[in-house]
Amino acid sequence: MKQDGASKSYRREAVSVSSQTPGFGAFEIFQLMRDGKPRTRAELTAQTGLSRSTIGARIDTLSELGLVKPVSYASSTGGRPSSQIAFNAGAGIVAAADLGATHATIAITDLAGNRIAETHTKLEISDRPDEVLTSLAENVTSLLKQIGRDASELMAIGIGLPGPVEHDTGKPSKPPLMPGWDGFDVPAAMRKKFQVPILVDNDVNIMALGERAAQSPDTDHMIFVKVATGIGAGIISGGQLQRGADGTAGDIGHIPISRGVLVPCSCGNMGCLEALASGPAVAAALRKNGADVRTVADVIALVRAGDLAAIQTVRQAGRDIGEVLNMCVSIINPSVITIGGSMAEAGEYLIAGIREVVYSRSTPIATQHLTIEQSHSGPQAGVIGASILAIEHALSAERLESLHSRRTA
Repeated sequence: MKQDGASKSYRREAVSVSSQTPGFGAFEIFQLMRDGKPRTRAELTAQTGLSRSTIGARIDTLSELGLVKPVSYASSTGGRPSSQIAFNAGAGIVAAADLGATHATIAITDLAGNRIAETHTKLEISDRPDEVLTSLAENVTSLLKQIGRDASELMAIGIGLPGPVEHDTGKPSKPPLMPGWDGFDVPAAMRKKFQVPILVDNDVNIMALGERAAQSPDTDHMIFVKVATGIGAGIISGGQLQRGADGTAGDIGHIPISRGVLVPCSCGNMGCLEALASGPAVAAALRKNGADVRTVADVIALVRAGDLAAIQTVRQAGRDIGEVLNMCVSIINPSVITIGGSMAEAGEYLIAGIREVVYSRSTPIATQHLTIEQSHSGPQAGVIGASILAIEHALSAERLESLHSRRTA
């Protein structure tokens, strides 16, 4: 287990409020305070338009639930200094899990996303879902035990899976790397072990959430591309994650590319990006030319050793990815494209191929402010995003209102 007291929290921007907002209750005020900025009651009165007595009552409710706490006294020009209150990130905990094809990162975080405990473990996502989820539950329980916390303190669990997920149900939908998982009710299975909300999304979406929160919180238009065993994209537009009508937005790995006409893909079609530019595809191309490579790690090792064939093959994979991202740039117009996943460890050799095609083929106006870069969060992006998924649900006004009603019933 890794104790990570220095992990970076994410700060949610303050919501805008109007003095005319009807029914501006305690939990709507709490959303305003989740940016972490200490405020006096007078400041909250000015921001919301509510009376001081109403603000006082709302703060009392939040204090009783432990969601806010006094932190300091504001400077005063005279008289008694005003006390300040702020979001109490330690009021609860969530569990987060980023499940890959052969590995998992699992963490316990506070309500600001600070990692309290973390573990990395091997798994085979192709195993039966009940086996994988039993292992996940055991790891969560172990982390809780090691930090002296109880499962009853969990407010939610966020999980990322390496395949398409129906967002509304949390069920995988025909995931190519996960035989036996199609339609499996992941939330229901996990709720048998933990009586809390279970939020499930695909791994690339949670990576996009994590990368944005940790590195680009002011970026409202970005694409996170995971290049590993498969290829997929998490799309953020207007500050919101875009899942599409059925949760499959960003499935760019199965867009056909020009040089792949005769190359079969595992999905049954021909010429898909994933069949030519994913980690296994690059390794297979190198093996065909006589290289002793079996895994993505082997490919990265050759690139770092300066092997010309490996560098050229990775660069071509970048060009292939750039061919698809060029279309995405024209449609979505992001300001940042971030490349993550195990193949991103090839660094500039992969990124340069992507930039070469995107910047040469896209219109100047679409790329004038576009940055294409390697992920800064690396393998942590997924677990950060999974924690955000859990936190945003656990701290929604609707969820907190429900919890408060049950406590006061």
